[in-house]
Amino acid sequence: MNTQVRQEQIAQAAMNLINTSGMKGLSIAGVAKRVGIVPSAIYRHFDSKDQVIDAVLDLIFDRLMNNVSQACETTLDPFKRLKLILTRHIRLILENHAIPRIIFSEEVYSGNIDRKAKLNRKIDRYLNKISEIIQKGQHENRIRKDVDPATISVMFLGIIQPAAIIWHISNEAFDVVKHGEKAWKIFKESMETA
Repeated sequence: MNTQVRQEQIAQAAMNLINTSGMKGLSIAGVAKRVGIVPSAIYRHFDSKDQVIDAVLDLIFDRLMNNVSQACETTLDPFKRLKLILTRHIRLILENHAIPRIIFSEEVYSGNIDRKAKLNRKIDRYLNKISEIIQKGQHENRIRKDVDPATISVMFLGIIQPAAIIWHISNEAFDVVKHGEKAWKIFKESMETA
């Protein structure tokens, strides 16, 4: 099997395992079982469990960036692009319950300086793409020019991340989709030109 395909399978299996067992339940043996290979086969693709965690983060952000690309290919309208990105980001979280567990875990935030720096670069890249869409909307006089695109891109992410945390800690009782719809309306109205 193609190495890249196998690595993605391993990363997805790790994410699925984290979903059911948490970060503490992540093990090479558990991931291998989910992929249908022996544990030693994982080491043909990754040197350690830490590398598997890094691959999971890569998988998450590849999917986020793919959502941005697809939204930009679907429409030229900046608000429609942002709405599609928001909707797809929420769907990604709902389909992969482990994402909040991973992103806000100790394994990601403490001790591994390289991982934190890598995560920061990935988030910056995502925010820069959102900022570019906002700048395009400003250039077209669709989005207010008196707002800073970088600040607005963080506010856009703020529609999703706190809602994902509440959804996660409420055992999915919080309606993140409904929240996204309401927050989007406020966000859009505050950004539109008169």
